[in-house]
Amino acid sequence: MKNDVCVLVPTLNEAETIADIVTKFLADGYQVLVIDGHSTDDTRELAAGAGAEVITQTGKGKGQAIQQAFATIESEYLVMIDGDGTYLPDEIDVVLAPVLSGEADHVIGNRFANFSQEAFTRLNLVGNKLLNKMFGIIYGGWLNDILSGYRAFDKKAYKGIELNKTGFEIETEITVECVKKDLRIVEVPITYLPRRKGAPTKLNPFKDGARIGITICKLAKLYNPMFYFGVFGAIFMLFGVGIGIYVVNEWLYGITHVLLTILSTLVIIIGIQLFIFGLIANLIAALHRETLREIRRKMCYIPEQEKIDQMR
Repeated sequence: MKNDVCVLVPTLNEAETIADIVTKFLADGYQVLVIDGHSTDDTRELAAGAGAEVITQTGKGKGQAIQQAFATIESEYLVMIDGDGTYLPDEIDVVLAPVLSGEADHVIGNRFANFSQEAFTRLNLVGNKLLNKMFGIIYGGWLNDILSGYRAFDKKAYKGIELNKTGFEIETEITVECVKKDLRIVEVPITYLPRRKGAPTKLNPFKDGARIGITICKLAKLYNPMFYFGVFGAIFMLFGVGIGIYVVNEWLYGITHVLLTILSTLVIIIGIQLFIFGLIANLIAALHRETLREIRRKMCYIPEQEKIDQMR
């Protein structure tokens, strides 16, 4: 069974930790693919020396590396883990179990189940919680850790999802894609450790946090258009109502603002139209999801029926 599992390790300047990670997985009998983002230290040499297959990614960014790896790997099961030593290779059995048993198509390791106090700054902890809540509100999937870097997939999952993000938003996009495609997602508790000394983080909590939040909202266009258009509709309507209140207040004192009155009316109408667009798009999206579910049901039914026919 372990021969059917490929461990994917995206890296960028992880010389402090990569050899230990590769050695551990290989000792346990797993295939290891390291895809490197043009490291300037000895990451590639150390990974190859430890026995891993090493590929230098064609572009830049963690997201691009994962896209390239997903297109390259052909194993039945895939485990993705960061190369910074914050995750325990020993917990691969925990992460793989729901996929191997057929319970899940995609497994996410929940870092918040058991994390060291130094592993998260207070800002990172709050930011993660907010992004998880935002994801739950928009997509209806109440997960604890959508940004986890320790994940497992079956082949249907990692070959079926469509990814476009090239940066740290990739974990968010993976989770959204799995929800969109109605894949079974299971979270399992894992340990999360602080980065080793000499291995600084590449994540900017403000810049990358904002990008992740924007990604969650942007991707809602296709999954939850009512939320996407509704937010903009509400903004326009509140702006229009605010102008309208000012115009009415001035009118009570005998001052007339014709242009502002027209502007207020137009902005409110635009807001109402955005709500209507959201409702129509939501109906289309719901119909599309139901159509895809029906197609998947039929695709699963046909092989089973063929097996029955062959037995007869």
